[in-house]
Amino acid sequence: MAARNRLPPWHEEIRLANGRDILIRPIRADDAGPLRAGFTLLQPDEVRQRFLYAVKELSPEMAQRLSQPHPKTEFALVAAEPLPAGEALVGAVARASIMPGTREAEFAILVSRYIAGMGLGRHLMRRLVRWARGKKLQRLYGDVLESNQPMLSLVQSLGFRRELADTPGLIHVVLDLE
Repeated sequence: MAARNRLPPWHEEIRLANGRDILIRPIRADDAGPLRAGFTLLQPDEVRQRFLYAVKELSPEMAQRLSQPHPKTEFALVAAEPLPAGEALVGAVARASIMPGTREAEFAILVSRYIAGMGLGRHLMRRLVRWARGKKLQRLYGDVLESNQPMLSLVQSLGFRRELADTPGLIHVVLDLE
């Protein structure tokens, strides 16, 4: 591929099973507005599966915080329309955050129902694992609602193990990276 056609690091254009082209890329500050707009399209159950509790709206402050991860300890990707940041509808977000004083990171993924079931969650999780390994972390983990069978199946297929969670209704999943 010619150098002029190369995408920046962590950018990737993919075509979903439904034929829709999307761009996977690191989140940007300009994505705060589209994150808020996209949040209004989510069903309450989609929000609950990601945040583990009901959230009615994504506040401007929360959107700003989510769209500006700390570069040394956080990593966040979006799956968006192939348009400039700030104009593209964001259909999925994946992030990992290193817990202070550890070599472990917590993950979270949210894929809109409009593009769910097409392998995007798997693709994003593999990118989070790659980032965590690049940071020489020991573990990547997350809490998943017992009712979120698609995510539990996904993480199991990628080698995560289940552990007891402190909160009823949650399953703690862990991937050892070493």
